[in-house]
Amino acid sequence: MEEVVAVRPGAVRSVVVAGLLVLGVAGAAQAQGSGPEADVAYHGQVTLSHGNLRVWMVPENEGPAALPDATVRLRLSAELADQQELADGCVRAGMREVVCETGPLPMHGQGRHIGLVLDLRERVAEVVVRVDTGWNGGAADRNLSNNEHMVLALDTGDAYTF
Repeated sequence: MEEVVAVRPGAVRSVVVAGLLVLGVAGAAQAQGSGPEADVAYHGQVTLSHGNLRVWMVPENEGPAALPDATVRLRLSAELADQQELADGCVRAGMREVVCETGPLPMHGQGRHIGLVLDLRERVAEVVVRVDTGWNGGAADRNLSNNEHMVLALDTGDAYTF
């Protein structure tokens, strides 16, 4: 007899996130004196017009150490169309998610400018775009306020900055 287990949406993610938090805390305790410390930040704008979402951003590192690379993650409240032409260094990571590499982030400097035109599956009146760091090479970042953004863009063609 097979056992059927019902899992509420998000439960698996919660378990994985909790496990990563435990590992992250243990890793941070070990690496406090040995790993780089950086302050990754993202600044840019989001525009929604006729089912097309345009995102332009500049990743920055406010220091104190340089990073060879990092990834920025964009999570949307609306589904992406099946076909996407993404910028170099960007990949689709799900129905509502895109991940892009930042390129090298020098100490107190900028990474490569990232510009995306994302087609949505359906035209929506608004979309929420969450921007955060997917991976930062194991660096400690004590200031998450400048690399975690949530932007509400209305289908007006106006630019919303973060």
